[in-house]
Amino acid sequence: MADTPAVPSGPSGGPATPPTVLPWLVIYTIGRLGIWALLTLVLWMLGLDFFSGLMFGLLLSLPVSYFALRASRDRLTEALAARSAMRRQAKEDLRSRLGGE
Repeated sequence: MADTPAVPSGPSGGPATPPTVLPWLVIYTIGRLGIWALLTLVLWMLGLDFFSGLMFGLLLSLPVSYFALRASRDRLTEALAARSAMRRQAKEDLRSRLGGE
């Protein structure tokens, strides 16, 4: 058998369209910024000064967003992996057509 990677097929039998990356990237980015802003506001309300509140808010937002945004991060990763596989397959197809195979 040939060593070609399996390309996911769509309902019509043709290649499936990869999931879109941009919506998941926007959701994840806005989520990270929102968590940072929320934690920064909470720290300011607890009495930290401006710069300390920003820095500690950033530091604390890393583990919180790791757990809180897991679903959107996983979907973003899947979309990026599918996009990479489709681009790799298209590149191999182009090379085989240019090589005359």
